Amino acid sequence: MHFVMADIKEQIFQELDSLEKAVAGLQCDADTAGRQTDLEVAILTQQVKTLRARNADAIGAIDRSISILEKLKARK
Repeated sequence: MHFVMADIKEQIFQELDSLEKAVAGLQCDADTAGRQTDLEVAILTQQVKTLRARNADAIGAIDRSISILEKLKARK
């Protein structure tokens, strides 16, 4: 009976070690995914800023073109 209890305890400790390793691996994966998500968000944020700036430039160019066309039309 004593030998069987020792085997059961050893098996429990082995399973706990395996579980601990699995949890550590999952924590590492979660940390990595979090950093990757943060990086993706930063990249997308920068892309949105760039697109907004380009959009503002395009609107300015369109407004200037309309103004020039209106002046040319008024001279006719």
